[in-house]
Amino acid sequence: MSHSAHTLFISDLHLSADRPDIAQQFLSFIQKSAPNAEALYILGDLFEIWLGDDAISPAHGAIIKAIRHISDRGIPVYFMHGNRDFLIGNDFATACGCKILNDPCVIDLYGTPTLLTHGDILCTDDTEYQKFRAYIRNPQVLKQLMSLSIEERIAKGKEYRMASQEANKEKSMAIMDVNQDAVKAMLREHGVEHMIHGHTHRPNVHTIDLNGKPAQRIVLGDWYEQGSQLYCDASGCELQGLAR
Repeated sequence: MSHSAHTLFISDLHLSADRPDIAQQFLSFIQKSAPNAEALYILGDLFEIWLGDDAISPAHGAIIKAIRHISDRGIPVYFMHGNRDFLIGNDFATACGCKILNDPCVIDLYGTPTLLTHGDILCTDDTEYQKFRAYIRNPQVLKQLMSLSIEERIAKGKEYRMASQEANKEKSMAIMDVNQDAVKAMLREHGVEHMIHGHTHRPNVHTIDLNGKPAQRIVLGDWYEQGSQLYCDASGCELQGLAR
């Protein structure tokens, strides 16, 4: 891989104590790939579950330390909330030395205005999920959630996770994918023709017709089977698998 000026994007690692191999692959990525980048963007679901910055486990500590190692070297690290780790807050960001981005947001990617989003807000056909998302992210609900003890939050997290798994069994794959009209509406709203997102675990580069012009939607890969990154430089972007 060339080491010209480039930016890396990752998402959907779903790091958890149950999958130490993926945590190990992330630490390897941080040591080998990330130090050569101009910037690293993590577009959500870095963790399988995040119950608050006051509930950091030793396993989380190693991940935070690794990200800090990169930011201390002067490489900007940006983080966007996913649907699994939306409770990540300022304490986490400070510990990692990373900046939390709004979802969605537009960045200048080597002269190309590019919209970044985790991707779950584009899955508008899944009305049940969108209702839950709006409910759980309501500031009042979040306040109540964070007032619970860590043990109670763990129980709540498991309860939500099981309900979600049960609900997803009944849903078609199409319902859980992005809605094309929602994609186009978001691109139009922000006046851009390029989008990068994760969430759906369907890595691909899509060309879409937007107002008679070609627009691009890049979907990041998840890390369930192996690591995945998006490598972008001035000449464009390439989805790459990371060898174990």
